[in-house]
Amino acid sequence: MIRFLLGKVANALATLLIAVSIAFFLARSTGDPVRQMLGDFATDDQVAQLKAQLGLDRPLGVQYLSFLGHLVTGNLGDSLRYGASNLELILGRLPASLELVAGAMVIAVLFGVPLGIWAAMREGRLVDRLASTVALAGQSVPLFWLGLMLILIFAVSLGWLPAGQATGFSSLVLPALTLSMLPMAQIARLTRSGMSEVLGETFISATHARGIKPWRTNLIHGFRNASLPVITIVGLQAGALLSSAVTVEFVFAWPGLGSLATQAVQTRDFPLIQAIVVVGAVVFVVINLIVDVLYGALDPRIRDGAA
Repeated sequence: MIRFLLGKVANALATLLIAVSIAFFLARSTGDPVRQMLGDFATDDQVAQLKAQLGLDRPLGVQYLSFLGHLVTGNLGDSLRYGASNLELILGRLPASLELVAGAMVIAVLFGVPLGIWAAMREGRLVDRLASTVALAGQSVPLFWLGLMLILIFAVSLGWLPAGQATGFSSLVLPALTLSMLPMAQIARLTRSGMSEVLGETFISATHARGIKPWRTNLIHGFRNASLPVITIVGLQAGALLSSAVTVEFVFAWPGLGSLATQAVQTRDFPLIQAIVVVGAVVFVVINLIVDVLYGALDPRIRDGAA
């Protein structure tokens, strides 16, 4: 097990290094942030002075090595726009984004898994076709359009829920529901596919022959064997929702990392952009590492094969 964990940690660190390196070089390809800060009427001397002050006059390789050295010590640099620590800015917005992602994943799992199991148990019937249609619609509807429709119905017309801002639990419902549509649809389709395959296995027929109740067979024996792909998609979607949340945060004026990233891109604040990408990459890699460990715990064949 130790060897299995060490291999997964090494893969996670390599993935993280690639992600932060891409963020470093892409951020510097968006334009000159010094010109953005000083304006078009700044003189060349003023531009050169500010570049020297920010360390942007050094060779790109030197800047990259300095960037990696600061990352090792936990220093994410300072924002060019706000003049404050990037880590403090991100930590101030991260809880709101994590709250939104967690709410969306809870909704996606609570509705997606039962929907997939229900469709698999009635394969080929009307319920199965309806569930597949709902899942396909959930993967096809644009998030910004869905968010606006939910605001129009539940906030404007009915007045049941707030239209935006993070003012309490009620304000979380609409953005979390909007963000949950895509992972819910993918979880439902994958659960239905996995359960349909498992329910055709001989050991399921054997449990029925032994007189075990169908619900017990489907939930305990069936879903456990079909759960590995579902765990994978839940982990991947939990990490990916941090980036998908940008649209939802904009529609609902949610004060999370998405709105902060949008402002950083608009002002070419590449130290802040890098820091947001690093934090997002760390969250994504950690979630996938947890999924890999769960794989090994649920299926010893995977752990033994890796060892």
